[in-house]
Amino acid sequence: MQPYGVPCAFALLIAIALLLGATTNGIEIRHTDNNVENIAARKQASKNNINPVENDRQFWNNVGNDLLQKKLNVERKYGVAKNVIFFIGDGMSIATLTSARIYMGQLQNKTGENEMLSFEKFPYTGLSKTYCVDSQVADSACSATAYLMGVKGNIETIGVSGAVSNRDCLASNDPANQAVSSMRWAQQAGKRTGVVSNMRVTHATPAGAYANVAQRDWECDGDMATDKLAEKWCVTKSPDIARQLIERETGRNLNVIMGGGRAKFLPNTDKDQQGQRQDGRNLTKEWLEINRTSGASSVYVTDRTQLKSLNTNETDYLLGLFATSHMSYNLLANKSVEPTLVEMTEKAIEVLSKGDAGYYLFVEGGLIDWAHHSNMAQLALDEAAMLSKAVGRARELTSPDDTLIVVTSDHSHTMTINGYPHRGSDILGHPVTASTDKMPYSTLSYANGPSARSRYNLSQDNTKEPQYQFPSMVNLTWETHGGEDVGVFASGPWAHLFVGNYEQNYIPYAISYAANMGPGAELERKHGDNANSSSTRISVGPSLLQSMSLATFTALVAFLLQ
Repeated sequence: MQPYGVPCAFALLIAIALLLGATTNGIEIRHTDNNVENIAARKQASKNNINPVENDRQFWNNVGNDLLQKKLNVERKYGVAKNVIFFIGDGMSIATLTSARIYMGQLQNKTGENEMLSFEKFPYTGLSKTYCVDSQVADSACSATAYLMGVKGNIETIGVSGAVSNRDCLASNDPANQAVSSMRWAQQAGKRTGVVSNMRVTHATPAGAYANVAQRDWECDGDMATDKLAEKWCVTKSPDIARQLIERETGRNLNVIMGGGRAKFLPNTDKDQQGQRQDGRNLTKEWLEINRTSGASSVYVTDRTQLKSLNTNETDYLLGLFATSHMSYNLLANKSVEPTLVEMTEKAIEVLSKGDAGYYLFVEGGLIDWAHHSNMAQLALDEAAMLSKAVGRARELTSPDDTLIVVTSDHSHTMTINGYPHRGSDILGHPVTASTDKMPYSTLSYANGPSARSRYNLSQDNTKEPQYQFPSMVNLTWETHGGEDVGVFASGPWAHLFVGNYEQNYIPYAISYAANMGPGAELERKHGDNANSSSTRISVGPSLLQSMSLATFTALVAFLLQ
């Protein structure tokens, strides 16, 4: 047998190679659509939906060239950001951004793909990495700690370092383990501060502005007492999040607090208000009685009418709690009772603008996340559109010369945009039919969540119903977050600091430098502090481009694109 060893081995290798070749050939992925009906439908859709100018090569040449010229003329703004407005779209993944812009466009009878959300027009963009110290995929608690306090911690903890494990209330009380909020940095710099959310103001994201706690669910003492995994002494040893809002320096000195969550501030003896506190305290009343500065006025409001009629010129501190728990989705809300995110943002800016030293406002569009968790894609997209309106309104009310606006997300979600739908296809629809089972599938779907079920013909589903749950693959009680990077968009002084890919905890440090507060105030200023006179045009680099006039460069680009 020995003489045949080499030839046999050689023959075996050839056989394996042939088998692998055949296998690779057999699973070759082809992107060619050979379905005559699909091809005809796409052509017809193009005739119906697409502006004929898009078929002209020069149209796209002009689009690219115009954008290039705008980029070349972008001016970096330096100086000091007197004001900062920081927006979080909770769970606003890249797929959510794309879908939301299409959704917004289609509400105006456009195809939607080439629309832009307000903040997508900002001159500087980046990506942040969202993982926690102990988790590949973040929750809103550890991520809030990162982008509001500059420290990465463990999942489900707020305002503490990775030295504090989940529910370790004693470790969370150690000052060495507590992070300091960028809100506190602003307060110490003399700025007015505010937090706005359409979630409970004690929920994980807004709590990141003022709390240090070992478990995000400890919003009131009733939550701590009913937590079966918590040590019994935690109720007395560690203050709940609502208490921290009115007892600790950062929370009690916030000039604006607006959102939902009244139940966390009221005693459980108040049945009409569905109070949840077991200690008998009415924290809204205690908030009104806080003695801050002489002559300061404090106002507590509970509905849209009260907020709209508020005299902001005579209001130094504003507490608005507009729902027992989270506020309602924009599409489902009673607009006579609950203000919109845009309206809350407007009023917050009015109250905060009274200060000579400027302000720092944090705004969360939290219902994007809530809708995704239920696989309700339409509600999520509509909430992202509402956030876009709030950002747009904030930019209208301020100047990019002295106000830095940053928009980002805490984490992503598992929703995807899939298939090969033609331009203008309903983003909420199911325009593509699978070749395998001849049944349609939706453009939007989730990797997991409560809507998972066996494959069925969804052509009769009303996907335009706001609470329709889009298909998911793995059945879970709640859909989970995603772990990919999220977008960061910036406009105003030092907005160029937000370009690139970086750890999420970098964001508050960039803000602190731009606003000359906190850690950033200790660093050498690289440019003059006069925001109106220190803007400079972006340098293209020490190359041929610098020696060419813009007209010559533009002509060269146009020639190369022909």
